Amino acid sequence: MRPPEPGAAIAGLGLTATGKVYGRTATDFAAEAVRLAAADAGLALRDIDGLLISTGMRGDISLELQRDLGLRDLGLLAQMQAFGATAGAMVQLACMAVRAGQADAVACVFADAPLKEDKRAGAAYTRTPGSGWKSVLGAAGLTTPTQKYALAARRHMLRYGTTEDHFAEVAVAQRESALLNPLAQMRTPLTPSEHHASRVIADPFRLYDCCLVSNGGAAVIVTGAGHAADLAQPAVHVLGWGQGHPGTLQLRDDDFGLVTGAARSGARALAMAGLKVADVDVFEIYDCYTYTVLVTLEDYGLCPKGQGGDFVAGGALRPGGSLAVNTGGGQLSSYYLWGMTPLTEAVVQARGHGGARQAAGHDVVMVSGNGGILDHHSTLVLGASR
Repeated sequence: MRPPEPGAAIAGLGLTATGKVYGRTATDFAAEAVRLAAADAGLALRDIDGLLISTGMRGDISLELQRDLGLRDLGLLAQMQAFGATAGAMVQLACMAVRAGQADAVACVFADAPLKEDKRAGAAYTRTPGSGWKSVLGAAGLTTPTQKYALAARRHMLRYGTTEDHFAEVAVAQRESALLNPLAQMRTPLTPSEHHASRVIADPFRLYDCCLVSNGGAAVIVTGAGHAADLAQPAVHVLGWGQGHPGTLQLRDDDFGLVTGAARSGARALAMAGLKVADVDVFEIYDCYTYTVLVTLEDYGLCPKGQGGDFVAGGALRPGGSLAVNTGGGQLSSYYLWGMTPLTEAVVQARGHGGARQAAGHDVVMVSGNGGILDHHSTLVLGASR
């Protein structure tokens, strides 16, 4: 066991094949991702003494993953659940453990295998009757996350004049980024007219406003900053972190759809890093829907509240635009691994390993995770140097 370190860094990154990859369980993907992350860092599996597991929607990965990997004498082992905010929360806990001397190298992992060869992607997360929708919302027919996010998006539209054209711009910009990413699932161009012509999923969301469904797994290894400097890859330093959990959904007169936990989470992470939002070079934003990108950019302070649509309308998010956002295509066009999607791309960008999609400036990268129906938010500020 090493002594506590004042700083922590991401030293390893593991990403399995993603998308329509069949015949493997979530545990299979998780184990492979951890092995890949350890090898990427230049570590042996026996060097890992902490393991944090995102349980996913169905809790498919258990603490037995420790045995599957053959890990012994862990100083930290836990399952965590904050939905799409879990990845950021896992990294935060891993950093605290490393800084406290509780563990030397902590693996944080998420994996999922919802796609089946004989079922459509839309059925991947469908709940069975009586499995949790016994509520007023369920009785009203609001039984899916997409329908509930659609309510939030519509409220934003009614209050601020946000339009489907604004949502289309987010989808098109991220598809252009995905074209530069060899790992992305969607590798064909998308136009605004194609966005508008796609089928309605839950008004105002159309097909291309909604994230992909993917099988696969991803993991990162968090260790002390000093230790990371001696390993195989450029250290990605964790400069700051924050969380925001409003707890106001379905309360009367709340600001659902207008302000999210990102407002508090982002401010806390930047304050911890000693930075301002203007200091950030790259933003990897949780994009379960196009609307989520707009409202998060607002809440992080990139533009005034309600002006997210106008902010993106001029092509600011496209490759070569004024703001590097979701440089790999995000969950809309690359792959959907909950909060690991923005986190993995953030590590790639901070290392300078983005190839054709690499942002010119990448010293500071801000990563968001969003969970539930805007219930939970986590933020990381990562740096190419301390």
